[in-house]
Amino acid sequence: MKDPEMVSGATTYNAGDDASPWTEIRISVPADRIDDASAIAQMTVPYGIYIEDYRDLEDEVEEIAHIDLIDEDLLQKDRTKGIIHIYIEPGENPAEAVAFLNERYAASGIPSTLTTIPCRREDWQDNWKKYFKPMKVGSRLLIQPSWEDAPSAEADGRRVLHLEPGLAFGTGTHETTRLCLETLEQRIHGGETVLDLGCGSGILSIAALLLGASRAEGVDIDELAVKTAAENGRRNGFAAPQYVVQCGDMAEKVHGTFDIVVANIVADIIVPFCRSARQFMHEGSVFIVSGIISTREPDVLAAFASNGYEVVERKQQGEWLCFVVE
Repeated sequence: MKDPEMVSGATTYNAGDDASPWTEIRISVPADRIDDASAIAQMTVPYGIYIEDYRDLEDEVEEIAHIDLIDEDLLQKDRTKGIIHIYIEPGENPAEAVAFLNERYAASGIPSTLTTIPCRREDWQDNWKKYFKPMKVGSRLLIQPSWEDAPSAEADGRRVLHLEPGLAFGTGTHETTRLCLETLEQRIHGGETVLDLGCGSGILSIAALLLGASRAEGVDIDELAVKTAAENGRRNGFAAPQYVVQCGDMAEKVHGTFDIVVANIVADIIVPFCRSARQFMHEGSVFIVSGIISTREPDVLAAFASNGYEVVERKQQGEWLCFVVE
């Protein structure tokens, strides 16, 4: 089961319940197009999405949950199809998201079937936690769910990042976040300043501090993400002025320059970010960019070239790319 940062179950909403209904959008696509389809789906919500992709079930269960006994119902899942789940909060119009998705999938040539189902937030928001286990990243970090007991790996000399992602994007299980974390580990030697654009859960900026950065700042347009990132900072012992998280447009909220600027978003947002990120960089700064599906590489490379960036490193995991540019 793949996880671009959030896994949950779906429960239908009963009309008599008190809680306001959310809307679940289920998107069925061919399994071999799941990465392209999920990159498009991520554009519709500021928090995570839940993906069912059972092609590598046995290997992924062993890697994430460290068990080899798998429920028979999971083993019988259709591995030719993937299902993407998006949750639209009360007050938002799910019809707009459905129209956008239908248009983008048609333009991308991705066969898809979309259905909408009312559901309650409390029925699914915590179910994904059973899939999120302590996880080693690179050679110096361990991502530790806040509700798990202290892992034995803590004694191995790794810095432990205690994380409660809530609905914000970023647990470290998805290839894009892992690529960013591994790249930060290689680039941080001590004392660097870091700016995290679209910080989500705060995982990247907090990891930077644990790895030795002297100061980190995160910015996101989503209030929920900012609240989550600030709480995660406190959970790991970081607060202002060493760790600052702001809500709003980066051009208005962020001041000064940084040694490292990082953005783990999607190509459609990274392309315009290439221009605005320059104002936060000085001579010798690097811009770490991830969240790019391989089919969008030409668009992102063109944005780098037109804004005067030089690509100094390219990394890939599966269909996802991470670049370091100067």
